[in-house]
Amino acid sequence: MTTPTEWMKDEYNDLVSKGFDWKPPVIGGPSTGRAIIDGKKRIMLCANNYLSMSNHPKVKQAAIDAVKSHGAGSGSVRPIAGNMDIHNELEETIARFKNREAALYYQTGFAVNSGLIPQLAGKNDSIISDQLNHGSIIDGVRLSGVKKENRTIYAHNDMGELEDRLKKATKKSEKTLVISDGVFSMDGDIAPLDQITNLARKYGAMTYIDDCHGEGVLAGGRGIGAHFGVEDEVDMESGSFSKAFGVVGGLVAGEKHMVDYAFNKSRTMLLSGSAPPATIAACKASIEVLESEPEHVEKLWSNTEYFRKELQSMGFDTGVSETPIIPVMCGESHKAKELSAKLLELDVFALPIVFPMVAPDKARIRVMMSAGLEREDLDIALNGFEKGGKTTRII
Repeated sequence: MTTPTEWMKDEYNDLVSKGFDWKPPVIGGPSTGRAIIDGKKRIMLCANNYLSMSNHPKVKQAAIDAVKSHGAGSGSVRPIAGNMDIHNELEETIARFKNREAALYYQTGFAVNSGLIPQLAGKNDSIISDQLNHGSIIDGVRLSGVKKENRTIYAHNDMGELEDRLKKATKKSEKTLVISDGVFSMDGDIAPLDQITNLARKYGAMTYIDDCHGEGVLAGGRGIGAHFGVEDEVDMESGSFSKAFGVVGGLVAGEKHMVDYAFNKSRTMLLSGSAPPATIAACKASIEVLESEPEHVEKLWSNTEYFRKELQSMGFDTGVSETPIIPVMCGESHKAKELSAKLLELDVFALPIVFPMVAPDKARIRVMMSAGLEREDLDIALNGFEKGGKTTRII
């Protein structure tokens, strides 16, 4: 006799049979350049902890101090239980860092996109989204009231196609929203934000940019708006504290009236318990460290340029990456899995990215570079890639 949930078991087993299920390793201790992974010290090339900020003494101490002064939890959701002073201080720090009027902290970056995007466009509006936008953006668009025919995509970073979409959308819609990632998480390339904002301004459209992989990385850490010099041209800039900032949480920055609107309309803000004091204090401290210690961003880019150059000299294809996200293209999924397994044998932890996350012939090892890695670590990892690449005949 089957149960009402038997279908879940069947679908999961189907994923297992196709090799699409996730089997995350156990990290025994902090996420560092050399981390204890499944009981053994290995070089970490999978974390988004670009600046190794999650282990910075000032960030950790800020979390400890906040527990002592404000407790372990915040009490409830902010609209009901009130803002703790440290919530306000963090948002003031974000706004200053982003060079914007105001900012709002969410529990996660996913909560920003899934909670705010649906409130920005309705049934008489249009949304135009980059083909390779993150899943949280896709979910946010689907949750909006925009009619299916008015939810369109444009070919990745194709400004000609974006303009075509804008011409059509702005003629028939009350509001039009253009959405793009800033740095694309699978390929490591950058959206041409200067062109996107120019086109949006030309046609009177709003812009929404997710900069979660650009913060702490581009323009000395200030992100894609500063990288292109168009901070004031982006209407809504979302981001994440779980990448370069090394903590957890999401943010949106822009004009004060936008932030007031987001606070009062986003269900993910209104109906979710607010982040605990330790998290809030650590996020604030991370921004302050980034502002006062530029050497972390400098080391990240030094490591990135060295690692990418050495991979390319071996004959690896690193795609169109312009950032510390370095895809090592393998082609077929089984090749990427073989290379990942060989690297793990050599104590290098680098997971394969395969179909359905990417196209069947675009499987890769996605290297996430970090300032927490020393040159010795990079050379050991590169030696592993050379051995594994030859064994699998990728090079």
